[in-house]
Parts: sequence; C-alpha cells; structure tokens
Amino acid sequence: MIATDITPDSEHRGLVGRLPQPLRDYALLARFDRPIGWWLLFWPCAWGLWLAGAGPQWELFAWLLLGAIAMRGAGCVYNDIVDADLDRRVARTAARPVASGRVSAKASWIWLLVLCAVGLVVLLQLRWQAQLVSIASLVLVAIYPFMKRVTWWPQLWLGLVFTWGALVGWTALRLDHLEVMLALYGGAIFWCIGYDTIYALQDREDDALVGIRSSALRLGDSVKAGVTAFYALALALWGLAFWLLREDWLALIALLPAAAHLAWQALTLDPGDPDNPLQRFRSNRYLGLLVAAGCFVVGNA
Repeated sequence: MIATDITPDSEHRGLVGRLPQPLRDYALLARFDRPIGWWLLFWPCAWGLWLAGAGPQWELFAWLLLGAIAMRGAGCVYNDIVDADLDRRVARTAARPVASGRVSAKASWIWLLVLCAVGLVVLLQLRWQAQLVSIASLVLVAIYPFMKRVTWWPQLWLGLVFTWGALVGWTALRLDHLEVMLALYGGAIFWCIGYDTIYALQDREDDALVGIRSSALRLGDSVKAGVTAFYALALALWGLAFWLLREDWLALIALLPAAAHLAWQALTLDPGDPDNPLQRFRSNRYLGLLVAAGCFVVGNA
C-alpha cells in the first residue's frame, strides 16, 4: 500500500512507503524518495573532478557521491524547517513531514545535524583547499530558502548553490587554470536555472496565490524561450571551458550528446501538461552523465 503522506512527485513510493513510521518521515524529510536531487547536486562534482584530468579517481568519486546524498538531504531538511509555513499552503508540499506536523522542528534540527556529520566525514577526505571551497558554500545554502520571498529569480541563487560541486571537484585535484573551472561552473549555473524553471512549472498556480516568486512565474508565456536561452548559455560556457583547457575543435564534439538532450528538453517542454515538466526535469540526471562523459574525454584525452 502506498503511504498517503508521500508527496506527489516521489520517485520511490514503494520503497519509502514500506518503511515504518516515523522512519518514513525522516526519509521523506531528507528526500531519499527523490534521488534526482542528489544526482543534480553530484554531477557538477564529477564534472570538475573528471575535467581536471587525473583519471577516474573512483575513490574520490564515491566520497563526493556520498557527500552529495548527505548534504542534499541536510539542505532539504533545513529548507523544510524554514519553509514550513509556505509548504502548508501549497498542495504539492502540504504533506511534507515538518509542514504537516508529523516531525517537530527540534527533531528536524537533530536529523539535520546527523546528515551534516556525514558530510563532515566526506569533507575530511579532501585536501584543505577543497575543504575551504566546500565550507564557503554554506553561506549561500543558508540564504537560499529566503530568496523566493525577495526575488523572482530564486533559481539563480539555487544555481550558485547546487552546482558548487564543480568548484570542489576541480580544486580537489588542481589549483591552476581557474578560468576553466569558472567557465564550467558558470555553465552549470545556467543549466540549473533552466531545469529548476521547468520544475517550478508544477507550482505556478499555488505559488502565485501564496506569494512565492519563481522564474516560471516571471517568464510567463515565455518559459520555453527562457529555458532554451538558459540551456544555450550553459552549452556555450561548457564549450568555453573545454576550449580553454584544450584548444581543439574536436573537443567540442564531446558536448554534442548533451546539446541534443537539452534541445529535446526545451523543444518538447509543454508547460500545460501536468506530467511533462516533471519528466523533463528528471531527465537531467542523464544530462549530467552526458556532460560528465564529455568532461572525462576532454580532460583525459
């Protein structure tokens, strides 16, 4: 039986739904039912790591993946604590554990600290320069939940936060060619703005009613054009990163699969279809893999 307290966009209703309460609520609070989130947080880490050109680095790869899972969970817990009042007023989020009252604020803070402890273990596996880069993101993370109250572009702030791993992955292995790292990061930011605009299409009506701001609302009928522009800027900056590292037109071919995938997302996006935006949003886990493969080829050729 599917638990009725699982939010509508859950990806693993069966697995999470079989957990006993309250374990299910803590899994939901950290979004363990929606792995798309930690894939989106992790892939920029892999891009920086593999474009740095030191081979697969599987051990570091695994540590960064664990860190992405833990810190994405911690970020979601923090977001739900801050946004509990808004979540209660949005149909898709009203059933979240904190908003519904099934998990107290105190218990949520304890769970947050547990997840951060896992993140700390991962942090200690990095060299000190990468540790400092990782810690620098905490200010951006702390401010993010409040941005939807003050700007129509919280997706831009999310881009700064959610793609920070590109900086961590690069500095974990090298400290030179920072222009390559920054171009890679810039492209990741625009990619995030694009996919989170798609995700925000699900909540446009509720967001407008409760006063939540988003790029999906700001763009109005121009959402498809906006997403296309964001994805085009992402590809341009990724191409620049590849070119700065390896001045070879053949290196840009490594981005063609990613370009084709982003074009498919933008051209087939249907804001009026309740299921279409969520499917396009989730497909970005594969986009992350395509860009990672391109980074590996260019970085290690």
